[in-house]
Amino acid sequence: MSRLDSVNMTVVSEQEQGVSRGNKSREAREITVAHSPDSDDAFMFYGLATNKVRVSGLRFTHTLCDIETLNRRAHDGVYDVTAISFHAYPYIQENYALLSSGGSVGEGYGPMVVASRAFTASEIKKKRIAVPGTLTTAYLALNLFAPGVETEVVPFDQIIPQVLEGKYEAGLIIHEGQLTYDKSGLHRIVDLGKWWQKVTGLPLPLGGNAIRRALGPQLMSSVSTALRDSIQYALDHREEALSYAMQFARDLDAQLADKFVGMYVNERTLDYGPEGREAVRRLFDMGHKAGIIGPEARVDWVG
Repeated sequence: MSRLDSVNMTVVSEQEQGVSRGNKSREAREITVAHSPDSDDAFMFYGLATNKVRVSGLRFTHTLCDIETLNRRAHDGVYDVTAISFHAYPYIQENYALLSSGGSVGEGYGPMVVASRAFTASEIKKKRIAVPGTLTTAYLALNLFAPGVETEVVPFDQIIPQVLEGKYEAGLIIHEGQLTYDKSGLHRIVDLGKWWQKVTGLPLPLGGNAIRRALGPQLMSSVSTALRDSIQYALDHREEALSYAMQFARDLDAQLADKFVGMYVNERTLDYGPEGREAVRRLFDMGHKAGIIGPEARVDWVG
């Protein structure tokens, strides 16, 4: 599929349409939701986006946008619920809390540094590396692995092509590129999820869903439950949810898309659990102490 920078779609349930027609004073409350145009996020939000999961009195509208743009927009509080990189959270924590579901966590795998030559780990730290954005968790993990490494921001779906063209000796890849880089003849130099697990003994939390504090406790709780129900619905109806997600699976066949979704939508996506939450805390702490993250993070979980 071609790159989607920003695609909007609105879903209104039959239940909510009835409320709107029957009593204008009881129109459904709109909840704006933003996430990336990737197969794992599409799978996660399948229940809500296709009206399989409904919440009385609420109407969810969905905006699809690349993750670095979402990180930037979260600074302005544009969406009620937004997918973010964990690296971005400390900078938006005054306006957002973290939902306890919807996380993408790498269990011994994650963003990778790939190159056209088989550099050693020591050599790669001296190269200029194309990265998908300075607020991505991939960028944070890379700088923990290689402090002071030289980087340049490149759109995430252009990193592999530009490494192949020789514009960069190495690139930091996220999303589906983790499963397809070898088809292009590139070499994996380091898997940052594997490196992180070796250093901390924990999974690598990459992205999560943040919710605007201004919604208030009751509405935040209702939205949290809706998202968890959407994830559970997709896991319970995997074949149909995967079929829907395939339209966002860039360059992946059904088998690889299923593998990719399984990597990042699983039981830990329903709830981080104690280990996952500790991993988030450790990531923030290490990033702050290393001077990569400015503000100290105060993590408030919803749900």
